[in-house]
Amino acid sequence: MPFSLYLLALAVFAMGTSEFMLAGLLPSIAAAFGVPVATAGLLTSAFAAGMAVGAPLMAVLARRWPPRRSLFGFVLVFLVAHVVGALTTSFAVLLASRVVAALANAGFLAVALTTAAALVPPGRRGRALAVLLSGTTVATIAGVPGGSLLGTAFGWRATFLAVAVLCVPAAIGVLQGIPARREHLVMSALRPEFAELLKPRLVLVVVLAVVVNAVTFGRFTFLAPVVTNTGLSEWWVPVALVLFGIGSFAGVTAGGRLADSSPLPVVAFGGPPAVVGWLCLDVLGREPITLLALVFVLGAASFAVGSTLIARVLHHAAGAPTMAGSYATAAFNVGAAIGPLLF
Repeated sequence: MPFSLYLLALAVFAMGTSEFMLAGLLPSIAAAFGVPVATAGLLTSAFAAGMAVGAPLMAVLARRWPPRRSLFGFVLVFLVAHVVGALTTSFAVLLASRVVAALANAGFLAVALTTAAALVPPGRRGRALAVLLSGTTVATIAGVPGGSLLGTAFGWRATFLAVAVLCVPAAIGVLQGIPARREHLVMSALRPEFAELLKPRLVLVVVLAVVVNAVTFGRFTFLAPVVTNTGLSEWWVPVALVLFGIGSFAGVTAGGRLADSSPLPVVAFGGPPAVVGWLCLDVLGREPITLLALVFVLGAASFAVGSTLIARVLHHAAGAPTMAGSYATAAFNVGAAIGPLLF
């Protein structure tokens, strides 16, 4: 795999940490602003909504820019949004900063997905996407639990500032990882690219992505109270997040190896258990040990299926070279937006 993929994954790590970190910070954020935990959960929905709306919007804007320039710009906007979020005393401003950060994240991921797929031969795109998405899974292993521990020890604002600091090497990595020769982008008409969304197989894959992510995010967002309701202290929340992260890393690695050759078995045998497991988490995970084991298994299943579905979206949207990445990003974040509202 090209080294530039790993540098892109570094930026995805910073953004993935931000996207998932609220699972361990919601109680403290709610207390800081004097709002219910359910209201604080809107921060996750707002981020996901910004991702869903921002993916196609930012992709349309970014298609006029060289990939390296657009990726670098999105990282800088993401950094500024987190500094604002860390310093504000207004819940409304924090909510707005999450939307701005989501737009930047959406634009970055939409461009990064198509860039990563273009860096390798067609038969290795699944593995290339797995490398890129490993930034998210490493975030769940190290970044999110670390952020939860940092938030528990020093307050949630420290975690937001830490994410901003992570963006600095990520921005440098983007500049160094995407060579100038990759900055030429062949423009195509937008109408044919949007017409790809009429393909039945692409629609089916997008719907599956929405469902899987809605259930996953709907339960994962409120993982902290689920853990403490079993009798475990809040210090066990980072442990649960680490287990989820390890499982997700295993899942995205396996999914990346199978996405090109055997996508149907991954989705058919991984999707239903993941959906049912998350829906029944409160019932199946009443005992601490069982809950922690389930978090690992469900993380693996969700990310194996998720990474495979992303690869299939790019495959079925091959006629949309500048917009395909945004379709995959939007599909998953529509689910992430509605999931917390449903649960």
